Amino acid sequence: MTSLFAILIGVLFGSAIYLMLRRSIIDLVLGLVLLSHAANLLVFSSGGFQRDNPPLVAEMKDQWGEVVTDPLPQALVLTAIVISFGLVAFLIVLVAQVYWKTGDDDGDRLSLEDS
Repeated sequence: MTSLFAILIGVLFGSAIYLMLRRSIIDLVLGLVLLSHAANLLVFSSGGFQRDNPPLVAEMKDQWGEVVTDPLPQALVLTAIVISFGLVAFLIVLVAQVYWKTGDDDGDRLSLEDS
């Protein structure tokens, strides 16, 4: 399972970098979305994969033993999801404004002199 996640994270990072290097602004936004998903999966997988074990066990530690899931990566991923959602919403509005003003989504043809 860990090797499958490592391959998936690598493919997501590679696809994100490829999209971010293209000329279209929409591809840049999609690349940033993929980059945030890959970073979230990377942080989430750092906590380990434990099935059917709760993240916090204080009173039943003798029954469960030392095998518990780390709750910190889960909390960090939830925070990162909210932040990336706000960033993507802002970028979509920004790209829409640029497209309406210039009529093109090509990043090389955009200039501040036209506005």
